[in-house]
Amino acid sequence: MTHEAEFGEIAGSGGMAGDPRFFLRTGPHSLAAVVDAAQAEAPPRRLMFRGVAPLSVAEAADVSFLDNRKYLSALESTRAGAVIVHPDFADKVPTTAVPVVSSEVAAAWARVAALFHPLPPAVPGVHPTVVIGAEAQIDPTAEIGPLAVIGARAVIGKRTRVAPFALIGDGVVIGDDCRIGGHVSISHARIGDRVYLYPGARIGQEGFGFTVTAEGFLTVPQLGLAIIHDDVEIGANSTVDRGGLTDTIIGAGTRIDNLVQIAHGTQLGRCCVLAGQSGIAGSTIVEDFVLVGGQAAVAGHITIGRGAKLAARAGIMQDVPAGAEMGGTPGQPIRAWMREVAWLRRVTRGQGWGKTPGKKTGP
Repeated sequence: MTHEAEFGEIAGSGGMAGDPRFFLRTGPHSLAAVVDAAQAEAPPRRLMFRGVAPLSVAEAADVSFLDNRKYLSALESTRAGAVIVHPDFADKVPTTAVPVVSSEVAAAWARVAALFHPLPPAVPGVHPTVVIGAEAQIDPTAEIGPLAVIGARAVIGKRTRVAPFALIGDGVVIGDDCRIGGHVSISHARIGDRVYLYPGARIGQEGFGFTVTAEGFLTVPQLGLAIIHDDVEIGANSTVDRGGLTDTIIGAGTRIDNLVQIAHGTQLGRCCVLAGQSGIAGSTIVEDFVLVGGQAAVAGHITIGRGAKLAARAGIMQDVPAGAEMGGTPGQPIRAWMREVAWLRRVTRGQGWGKTPGKKTGP
């Protein structure tokens, strides 16, 4: 088959999301099944749907969604057969589509997308190229991919999938229904259930621990562990160092983006979110439900209070109260930081800085 034919075959599948070459697809599903999955409400109709798609390319057999009013024009012209919408927009759905009404549109969409595209189940078995250390325990329902290494005394739980080239160190414990991506390395760690480590993540390596002597630097043994609780996701090429004396802990439900650094002895609470390229220095406590923006940097040995929000590129050098919103470097309450930015912009423009070269600036 030529490349042109292959691409034509993909295009011929319509506007559905989830190319079947890469994503498991189920269905068709009835409107009732879609509504049940969305935990929403819709008029009773005898309809079947083949998949999900964006408003702009959806067809009559597709389910779509709207969760932002700036896309109302796309809603008005959509050819989707059903659209998940907030009650405020239900009357905007074209008569050709069924409104699937939910007060939590994003969550409803996630559930419906998962109905049509569930995660592939583990294929039980250990590839013949896998290296397995002495006394390792691998549940019979787990899937261990080619050229993975399972260290001595390691434990792999039920239905856990370990991708090719992953390295599971000696004594590591991994719970049930986890997904360990390709080239992930894990050492000195205990990992809960339903944890997803994206490709290239590094868990449990030695932290940046050393002391200064007259002769130079002296490495301090890193004697803690990395503890990852249930339902955590850690993005590609992110790193979680093990603790020096106390453990590094990632709380249940936390989501860590790609290229994030978690230093030794840090404790993240439940359901925190850390965006890409952010970093938390050692022995810092981050309480539950904290949001950290991209490239934000948090100093060591401080506490970030429950529900705090740190803006992108914020530099946090001292404790942050619960619920505070911080920005700038050094970090300060975000409204004060924004006022300073606005003032600085006015001052610099008043001085003629930042104006277009050659443009007349006075009489």
